[in-house]
Amino acid sequence: MADVKALAETLVGLTVKEVQELADVLKADYGIEPAAAAVVVAAGDGGGAAAAEEKTSFDVVLVSGGASKLNVVKIVKELTGLGLKEAKDLVDGAPKPVKEGISKAEADDIVAKLKEAGAEVEVK
Repeated sequence: MADVKALAETLVGLTVKEVQELADVLKADYGIEPAAAAVVVAAGDGGGAAAAEEKTSFDVVLVSGGASKLNVVKIVKELTGLGLKEAKDLVDGAPKPVKEGISKAEADDIVAKLKEAGAEVEVK
């Protein structure tokens, strides 16, 4: 049991580069795919660090309205339910959050729509 605990402590202390090297060795020498290696490393600490890093709530922030602000204003109006003036004020006042506390899938969808309209967007 002491050997397993020592191994777990070693795995938890690995840097990102060392994890990548471990994944490469596991794949080359033992035929274990890197995705499986990531699971092994995450399980090494009981999943606590992986759970702490996994974000479930995201904010979509409009960084810039881009060249075609009118299209961006229309999308912001549609996504937020704001009136035309309020949507325009949000776009003109960028950087500002468009939606906060949403799921990853919804954030990705909003980012895709805004980027397609010409906006510069980031997810936080």
